[in-house]
Amino acid sequence: MRAWLQHHRLSLAQTLARLAHSPFATTLNVTAIGVALALPLGAYCVLGNLELLASRVSVDPQLSIFLARDAVKADIAAVEARLKNAQGVRAVRFVSRDSALAQLSRTAGMDEVIAGLRHNPLPDAFVVTLSSSETALADRLEIEFRSLPKVDRVLVDGAWVRRLDALLRLGRTAVVMLSVLLGLSLVAVTFNTIRLQILTQRDEIELCRLIGATHAYIRRPFFYLGSLLGLLGGLAALAVVLAALVVLNRDLVQLALLYDSTLRLRFPDLSEMLSALALSVTLGWLGAYLSVSRHLLSSYQSEF
Repeated sequence: MRAWLQHHRLSLAQTLARLAHSPFATTLNVTAIGVALALPLGAYCVLGNLELLASRVSVDPQLSIFLARDAVKADIAAVEARLKNAQGVRAVRFVSRDSALAQLSRTAGMDEVIAGLRHNPLPDAFVVTLSSSETALADRLEIEFRSLPKVDRVLVDGAWVRRLDALLRLGRTAVVMLSVLLGLSLVAVTFNTIRLQILTQRDEIELCRLIGATHAYIRRPFFYLGSLLGLLGGLAALAVVLAALVVLNRDLVQLALLYDSTLRLRFPDLSEMLSALALSVTLGWLGAYLSVSRHLLSSYQSEF
């Protein structure tokens, strides 16, 4: 066990020394790996922020029924009764034109516009909350309510939420596909880097084999090299993504102030960053494993 641990320490020290002795090549390899990892990691962070923003939006399926301008109280009462008795309706809320105008006047920059109006242009309306988020129910009630007397227009308020959810699902699929493709490119970069290192140490490897070194003993230094390249590439990817989020947040804060908002992009938490580093180390190790195993297999076949 002591000899095994000593060889691990020696392999790690030798690997660090090799990386330090060729800083230019190490920087290029780490940059290539970092860029390959930064793209899916950045896309994951952006998608996570979009999902967080979408979760803050009410997803209760609703219909907005706007009445004709000439609708009187009797017409409003008749429409309200029909809405409450409709199957699939959970709640009905009446919004008068006066309350709608008062709410609009509280919006920043609208008070001067409303002050210049000669009359209230907004119609009376009902906000109907449905008992189910099924698209068929919303479509059926939209057709039914549109045919009611004194109803001018019916809008499905939750339709855009469903479209956003579909786009988010598409985005998640795209991020997974991008991660797989760039993960394969990371393995390829590590594979070629380890292959070149093997070629420079071919005589040393053959000597180790002649004196009885096991394959695990031969593989160990290259495993450390691939894992360290993956770790450094993962750190570079995190640095790129975090720096990009800082820059985007700086501009986003200024934009949000114009809309009286406090919108900010969320940074990846510690568990997500550790997971990204673990994945990059694993991919680097895999590239080293494939490269060393291929060399050992070809050497074994050449002997026979």
